[in-house]
Amino acid sequence: MTTLQQLDGTYVIDPAHSQLGFVARHAMVTKVRGTFSEFEGTATTGPDLQGAQIELTAQVASVDTRNADRDGHLKTGDFFEVETFPTLTFRSTAVEAADADTLRVTGDLTIKDVTKPVTIDFEFNGAATDPYGNQRIGFEGSTTIVRSEFGITFNAALETGGVLVSDKIQLELEVSAIKQA
Repeated sequence: MTTLQQLDGTYVIDPAHSQLGFVARHAMVTKVRGTFSEFEGTATTGPDLQGAQIELTAQVASVDTRNADRDGHLKTGDFFEVETFPTLTFRSTAVEAADADTLRVTGDLTIKDVTKPVTIDFEFNGAATDPYGNQRIGFEGSTTIVRSEFGITFNAALETGGVLVSDKIQLELEVSAIKQA
């Protein structure tokens, strides 16, 4: 069984088998989930996570909440303003093993040209060789951000109190990455 400390080399995220998603509270009573369908990323590490570096870029216009009207609104200046800020990025500043199965990644998340530090704990789901001979690794993790800190401040008050869209947003990442030769 492969451990975090045994990972070595460069890995490229396989977007067909990965997901970059988010969850927001809507009207204070339910959750709306969305994903970015176009993204790419790489991770490079030496043995024992020496020099580990992770980068991710998502095309914001690929946002998909399974509702075309809502997706259109998310692309406007009320939210992501994709014409001016077409990508969101993440670049690690520290990568460490929090324990035997948890990779703690701290880095700079940039949304709408605002960069803030975030930390994400990823559960290491293991390594496997797929039927095509690719060496794959799998991780899943999540963290909460405050969208207003990134300049995403649109909201509407509700008659019953509260607001239409939560300020706290849960980011959820499921990653399958392929080791490069």
